[in-house]
Amino acid sequence: MDCPDTIASVQTAADKVTWGTGPAKSLFHPVSVTVCQYDAGATGPVYANVTTKRTAAHATELFALVNASKPVAKKPAFCTKELGPTWVLRFTDNDRGVLSVTVEAFGCRRLLATSLEGPGKPGALPAARQASPELIKSLGLR
Repeated sequence: MDCPDTIASVQTAADKVTWGTGPAKSLFHPVSVTVCQYDAGATGPVYANVTTKRTAAHATELFALVNASKPVAKKPAFCTKELGPTWVLRFTDNDRGVLSVTVEAFGCRRLLATSLEGPGKPGALPAARQASPELIKSLGLR
């Protein structure tokens, strides 16, 4: 399944990420990406309401935006209350490895690598960071 996670499991995985650990850049080399978008008010067992697949060129561009954001050592203490969409980006490489990244377009704009699946994948998950306006704009509302 391309977007197997419910919004509840996406939020749980994002909340478990430890801030201030992990490399500044990911060594993953994506060849495609699946973009899963969840509604702003989604809760519980809701699955992605929009799914798009992007080719190698788009995956590389999107991954460069993910890697361009600077890591944040501490989880932000104060965030705005507005709601926006949540995306899960599932990058795939040539060996069928999958790097999952959660992007929130609201509050603290968290950008969090939540899982790296596949044998022999490069090291630790990249450090937690905040999503840049450029990244959120490139995802767009679908």
